[in-house]
Formats: sequence, structure tokens, C-alpha cells
Amino acid sequence: MFNSTIYPTFFILVGIPGLENEHKLISPFFFIFYILAMLGNITLLAVFSASPGLHKPMFIFLSILASNDILLSTSIAPKMLCIFWFNDRLISFDACLLQMFFIHSFTSIESGLLLAMAFDRYIAIYQPLRYGSTITNNLIGKLVIMLLVRAAGLVGTILILIKRLPAFKTNIIEHSYCEHMAVVKLAAADIRINSAYGLFAAFTVAGVDLLFILISYGMIFRAVFNLPSNDSQQRALNTCTPHICVFLSFYVLAFFSFLSHRYGKRIPPYIHIILSDMYLLVPPMLNPLVYGMKTKQIREQFWNVLCKYRGTSEQ
Repeated sequence: MFNSTIYPTFFILVGIPGLENEHKLISPFFFIFYILAMLGNITLLAVFSASPGLHKPMFIFLSILASNDILLSTSIAPKMLCIFWFNDRLISFDACLLQMFFIHSFTSIESGLLLAMAFDRYIAIYQPLRYGSTITNNLIGKLVIMLLVRAAGLVGTILILIKRLPAFKTNIIEHSYCEHMAVVKLAAADIRINSAYGLFAAFTVAGVDLLFILISYGMIFRAVFNLPSNDSQQRALNTCTPHICVFLSFYVLAFFSFLSHRYGKRIPPYIHIILSDMYLLVPPMLNPLVYGMKTKQIREQFWNVLCKYRGTSEQ
């Protein structure tokens, strides 16, 4: 019997509460999401690496996004699939906090990268003559460091606040991964500070980033519609289409998950959890597909690399 006066040494992840008997039926979908995310993003990285013509700021941002998506998917999917397939629900307290750190850090970095990519498109369209001198490798490096520091600072504070909780009422997490509030709600203590800081961190990341993305696109659209011809307007919009699709998939799922978790009290718990899982697994799967299909340079370089590989293997 779990004693609420003892700090937990492990937690038990339920998986998808209410659908425990259906885990093996549900698991193929999540397995496919994970495999497609891995294959798609690894393929993108391979194409970028093998194609000197893609060693440009826009594609450097994409390679960083692909790397982050691989890490984000791997932070959640393997343990989730172990729960679904093998009923391996135990996770140590420290491993739970580590998973929480990785998941929330990589989502923070993902959001920041989407903002950086919106800024990249803004400069490319609004000030094209200054693009080469503004978006440099040095600037990209500084932006990535800032995103890493922001993620580590915000999420690290979350973990410190959890470590200060004196006791837990139970060690059963009604979730398929170690999500911040799902763990905090188990505490036998006042969690108002943890809850308030969680909202602050979420707003600092998603709220601020989304606000500046929308501002960037407001200025982009104003610049596009001031272009002299419909053809030039169409070309400019086409360069933004993949990014718009990617940030919409990320933020729409994020806000559905957030709103259903906090305000959808009549929604069954398994809906909350499935939305949370999809928010983390679907965008990493979609991102390489969207950019691969919508970006001409990536499609061309992909076929060039594939043809070179076939030619080498036939010799």
C-alpha cells in the first residue's frame, strides 16, 4: 500500500484512462505516428546534409526543427508503446522528472523555432535585399542558444518546484507520460504556486511566440499584397505555405489539448489524454511531409540524392 507520507520512488503511468483494455488496438496508430516522424525527419536531415544547395538559413532552421522533432517523439513514444504493448507502467521518480523535462523543453524549443522561422520568412519577403546580411549563421546560433536557455530555465524551475512538494497522495498518474500538472495534482500539499507557474511558463512560451508569429504574418501579408503582380504575390505566399501549415498543426492541437484539459470537465478523460498524445506526436510526423511536398528545392534535392544512391548501388 502506498504511504502518502513517503516521497515516491516510482510512479505508475495508467496510459489512456478508461481505455486500458483497448491499448493494443490503439497502439498501432501511435506506432505509425512515431515511425513516420522518425523516417521523415531523418530523411530530411540526410537530404540537407548531402545537398550543399540547401545549406541556407531557411533549411538550417528546418534541420534544427527536424532534429528537435526526433528528440521530442523519442521522449514520449517508446515508453508509451511499452505501456500499450507490455503493460510496463512503472517509471522511477527521477526518470519521470527527466521525461517531463525533455518533453516540455522540446515543445518549448519547437514553439521558439516556429517563431524564428516566421521571422526568417518576414525578412525574406519584407526586406529581401537585407536577407543575406540579417539572417546569418551567427544569428541562427544565437537564437538556438536563447531557445535552449529559455527551455532549460522555465522547465528546470518546474522540476525544482515539484521537488519541493513534501508528499504525494498517490503514485498513479492518470496519463500516458509524465505531464506537469498530471504529476502535480498527485501532491498532498498546496499546489497553487506550481499551477500558477505552469500557466506562466505556458504563456511565456506558447502565448508570446504565437503573438509574435501572428504579428510577423500580419506584416508579411501586408508586404505580399503590396507586390506589383499577382505572380510575385503567389510566389511569395508559396514560400510561406509550409510554415503556415506546420505552425497551425502545432498550435491548434496545443490549444485543443490545453482547453479540453482545463475547461472540458464533461469531456471523458481519455479524450484529454489522446489529444495530449497527438499534440506531441502528430506535428513531428506532419512537419517533414509538409515541407517535403510543399518545398520545391527539397523535392528536387531528395530525388537527386535518391538517384545518386541508386547509381552507386548499381555499380
